[in-house]
Amino acid sequence: MKAIIQTNPEDPRALEWGDAPTPEIGDGEVLVKVRAAAVNRADILQARGHYPPPAGVTDILGLECAGVIEEVGENSAGWQVGDEVCCLLSGGGFAEYAAVPVGQLLPVPKGWELERAVAMPEVACTVYSNLVLVAGLKEGDTLLVHGGAGGIGTFAIQLAKSLGATVAVTAGSAEKLERCRELGADILINYREESFEDVLKEHGGADVILDIMGAKYLDRNVKALAMDGRIVIIGMQGGVKGELNIGRLLSKRGSITATGLRYRDKSDKARIVAGTEDVVWPLLEEGTIDAQIHATMDIRDTAKAHELLDSGEVTGKIVLTVGE
Repeated sequence: MKAIIQTNPEDPRALEWGDAPTPEIGDGEVLVKVRAAAVNRADILQARGHYPPPAGVTDILGLECAGVIEEVGENSAGWQVGDEVCCLLSGGGFAEYAAVPVGQLLPVPKGWELERAVAMPEVACTVYSNLVLVAGLKEGDTLLVHGGAGGIGTFAIQLAKSLGATVAVTAGSAEKLERCRELGADILINYREESFEDVLKEHGGADVILDIMGAKYLDRNVKALAMDGRIVIIGMQGGVKGELNIGRLLSKRGSITATGLRYRDKSDKARIVAGTEDVVWPLLEEGTIDAQIHATMDIRDTAKAHELLDSGEVTGKIVLTVGE
């Protein structure tokens, strides 16, 4: 098959459409003929050598894809050849074929095409698992989302509003904040011009903070918390080492959790995927949540897609199409 191959490990943009072995499926897996994949910041980190795949997983990039099942293994849980699916992956999505555990398959939402549905698996499972399962976000809570205009942020706004939460977001431009407002954000904070912790203090603090920054925002996030507030760290764009004022955290009875999706085992991922389908998929089909796609590009232009995502100018997701 063809796949995106990093031809020079020293160059994160050395990504070419080359030859790779077609994956073999095992028990409880299916082979998906990929029609589209989506780009995540984790792909950029992996290309830079900072985010290797779990042991035993292909080093081909791509944490989500959509396509058609071409082959099923034993114990395929009712999935059949010809079914259209979107998939949560540990790697391997930037290719013509991907082997996928059946617990990480999702049906394409009714009325959606594959190129639209592919923007959902990684972001939906990440946001659902962290906001609902970890942080327990509920009606009446105030949620602060850093990077509100990104793929995670645009989805988190929509899901949180569907749960009845008040949503505050940070973003770096008026245009990005306006897009967040259109999606339902209530409190708009330009991080270049305002202190988000001061703004949240005026609104009683954040019950939940979904943080992609890590170390850079650690102390400021604690300042922004309401009593019994919960910080969930899912990214490290602002570094890996920070200083924590434990006294301030104690005074707010606050909690900090750091989570990741890629390194969870298959059974844990299957649990999250099933919950995401139960809670999120009806919201997609009724139009309460929609995919936010910034650009659609040919998979041969993966290096350009990485450059675009790295620019900081992206609102939503970048989709890569895989033609014949």
